[in-house]
Amino acid sequence: MDALEFIRVRELEVAVRIWNPNAPRTLIAWHGLARHGGDFSALARELGSEWRILAPDTPGRGLSSWSLFPAHDYLYSHYITVAIALLDHFKLESVDWLGTSMGGLLGMLIAADPQHSSRISRLILNDVGPELSKQGLIALASYFGVTHRFSSFSDLQQELEQHYASFGISSDSAWRELALNSARRLSDGSWSYHFDPRIGEQFVHDTPRDTWADWASIRCPIMVIRGEESTLLDVETLPRMAEKQPELVTLTVAHCGHAPMLDKPEQVDPVRAFLNRPVPSPVAGRSTHSATGWQRAVQWLVQQWRRWWK
Repeated sequence: MDALEFIRVRELEVAVRIWNPNAPRTLIAWHGLARHGGDFSALARELGSEWRILAPDTPGRGLSSWSLFPAHDYLYSHYITVAIALLDHFKLESVDWLGTSMGGLLGMLIAADPQHSSRISRLILNDVGPELSKQGLIALASYFGVTHRFSSFSDLQQELEQHYASFGISSDSAWRELALNSARRLSDGSWSYHFDPRIGEQFVHDTPRDTWADWASIRCPIMVIRGEESTLLDVETLPRMAEKQPELVTLTVAHCGHAPMLDKPEQVDPVRAFLNRPVPSPVAGRSTHSATGWQRAVQWLVQQWRRWWK
């Protein structure tokens, strides 16, 4: 990390980790549910000096504030508010977006939103999509919804190595760095993870929605990365995603689960190639968002029907 900025969004302070602050191109890199922006240090190194990486810590994680009102702040609707405030702070009218897991869903929702879709020029989803494994979601909610206490730092690192084995991390130094960036000491001298245990309440309070409709409405170029052994993004989902987005670019990372760390050339080189593709110009007379006003109204009614009658 070369720089660190803090942005005030309502009552919360949001930390943004920055690599290559003077680079000519910018990539937003948004982490997963219980991680933070520091996970993208290797990606920044592999992409090189051409790219400025802006990697926020979502509220409740890393160096950002913990919310006193989780039912209000630990929701995608508030994360969208945080993301747009970040883009405005850095004067980014349109930017490339890479999101791991939760960060990918956040980018997808912004790219599908009629008000904000123009803010994302290219979208990269790391092991996430419009349909996720229920078993995988249950496992995430169960593990990250409670406080984990460890009597020693070594115990914490050992637990990390077991829980995040699917990340594909191969070196001792990388595991140690992950542990150092994941730990906080509690008042009784024991250790825990960096995040607020109440972030798991998102699974209770967030509003259900038809994310397939969101997916179909996206008009920017999209790339999806999937860990070959992912427990969250089923392999059967990718062809369905491609049906809705025929220009979809996909990458499967061998010997990796949820989610690839994007820390090796064989993972990052395809990302770089995708980012170097030109963005197609909008067709004259066509809206950059697929749905007309009445179509969006119909989609909204369908979403409400599914919410209340499922």
